[in-house]
Amino acid sequence: MRKTSTRLLSLLSLLQARRDWPGSVLAERLEVSDRTVRRDVDRLRELGYPIAAIKGPDGGYRLEAGSNLPPLLFDDDQAVALAIALRIATTAGAGIEEAAARALITLRQVMPSRLRHRIDSLQITAVERSTAQRVDSEVLMALSVAVHAREELRFDYTGSSAPRRTQPHHLITWGGRWYLIAWDLDRDDWRTFRADRITPRIPTGPRFTRRELPGGDVAAFARTRFQGAEAWPCQGEVVLDLPAATVSRYAYDGVVEELTDDRCKLTLGSWSWKALAAELGKYDADVEVIGPPELRSAFSQLADRYARAATGTPNS
Repeated sequence: MRKTSTRLLSLLSLLQARRDWPGSVLAERLEVSDRTVRRDVDRLRELGYPIAAIKGPDGGYRLEAGSNLPPLLFDDDQAVALAIALRIATTAGAGIEEAAARALITLRQVMPSRLRHRIDSLQITAVERSTAQRVDSEVLMALSVAVHAREELRFDYTGSSAPRRTQPHHLITWGGRWYLIAWDLDRDDWRTFRADRITPRIPTGPRFTRRELPGGDVAAFARTRFQGAEAWPCQGEVVLDLPAATVSRYAYDGVVEELTDDRCKLTLGSWSWKALAAELGKYDADVEVIGPPELRSAFSQLADRYARAATGTPNS
């Protein structure tokens, strides 16, 4: 039988892998009795892991969210991915740089040497843009929560004498800055607010039904607000496998919309479709083309051109 400490780590790894586990299945996986599983679950609870018992014919266990953050268990790939994300976060300009740096140091200290060598090879130097404004990470979190929960938000705004009452619609980045797009309840119109000038008031207000943005989507709305009627002749939309905070630092006049923690939608323009496809290639990440078809065709043409250049094949 494996040592108790090793068995506890194996049990924790299983509980993190999926939502519900029948007790008999856990016992079979760990090659122990049901009674041993129950004792090991109790030990994990004593260490701070919120493990709930599941009622039913078989019974079982579920690892739930708790009020405190207990120790976490990562495999090698997860640990390296987390370290890389933290290193990128130290250059994100979202007010989390110091916390990300401290978290990276903590993670690196407990990494085996084989993993430390992998993350130490990634070196990123942050070069600040003169127009970039740092935003408190707690402000960004408060705005994001209000957007996703569709709850009215009151906040103090630099330059405004009275608090603003809004229905938040989107949190976006443009030209290195974070903006909140919202319906202003007092002015009965759409407004765009710089996040670095917002001080949210807690608690949030009642839930609301989201209105449709002028132009049909957030990218069209932002282009009109920031660029006016004039725009690039070729404009496309893609999904990048990168965090919004990373892409926004280099998107300039593009519209960056967060989809998940590590994926975002980018709407960008250029003077030609091939130029736009080439511009998107600088992110060195997987690209999913939303549209239009001309952009997808430009990627295909560039791929053929680059393949010929790589092999030295002349253009026939």
